[in-house]
Amino acid sequence: MNNKRLLTIQDISCVGQCSLTVALPIISACGIETSILPSAVLSTHTSGFSGFTFRDLTDDIPAIQEHWQKEHIAFDAIYTGYLGSTKQIDYVKSILDTMLKEGGQSIVDPAMADNGQLYPLFDMEYVEAMKKLCFAADIIIPNITEACLLTGLEYRGEYDEAYIDELLARLAAAGAKTVVLTGVGYTPDTTGVVVWENSKKFYYQHHKYPRGCHGTGDVYASAFVGAYLNGKSVTEAATIAADYTVLCIEKTLNDKDHWYGVKFEAALKDLILQLSE
Repeated sequence: MNNKRLLTIQDISCVGQCSLTVALPIISACGIETSILPSAVLSTHTSGFSGFTFRDLTDDIPAIQEHWQKEHIAFDAIYTGYLGSTKQIDYVKSILDTMLKEGGQSIVDPAMADNGQLYPLFDMEYVEAMKKLCFAADIIIPNITEACLLTGLEYRGEYDEAYIDELLARLAAAGAKTVVLTGVGYTPDTTGVVVWENSKKFYYQHHKYPRGCHGTGDVYASAFVGAYLNGKSVTEAATIAADYTVLCIEKTLNDKDHWYGVKFEAALKDLILQLSE
């Protein structure tokens, strides 16, 4: 029986399949006790919806941390996703420094950019703060855009393996311990994930669907965390998470009304079966 306790820190989009709305059920389904620390509450996610509500919970974080410390609560792993400000990053860094059990793992998804662009409201000050969080973590899960921002390498929409090798080398030189680099494809109809661990590189390639789906980065990171905390190696967890994310997309493609995320729930049984193999 898995008795590990995980804390995940990211926002709650009440409607729309991303952030804590996917992290909590996916990781829980993997058999991991999952505690949450919401960074904000939104009525919906911000892609495709208009007029959404937003409540920033930054100022609640120190009191929550203080209460946990008084109760002697600690975590086997902490996984962070979307964080709304540099102030939140500073608070989260404090939690990582003080609330992990001895030998506990910190896993950071930078969740700040894609397709060569920072997300709205983020700037280079935010990037600098995120660097401190990423390079103190045990495992980071950036996409190519985020990795470029973390290293200063110019972003390219088209690239070769030498470019990815340079990106990994720069991440390692900056202090990254283990890297799971997502969205790496060398042909138009493929994509995949590159793992850099102990100076060794592993690449897992899979089919790329032309339709983009919101929240797949969060689905991937959550499945990776669930698999990794079940004792899978980093490469095994990266592969399992990729297969699961592709399956979630496949279960969503024929439903044009389901534009706001992927049907990750319909594929959970397949993820659980993969973990038992």
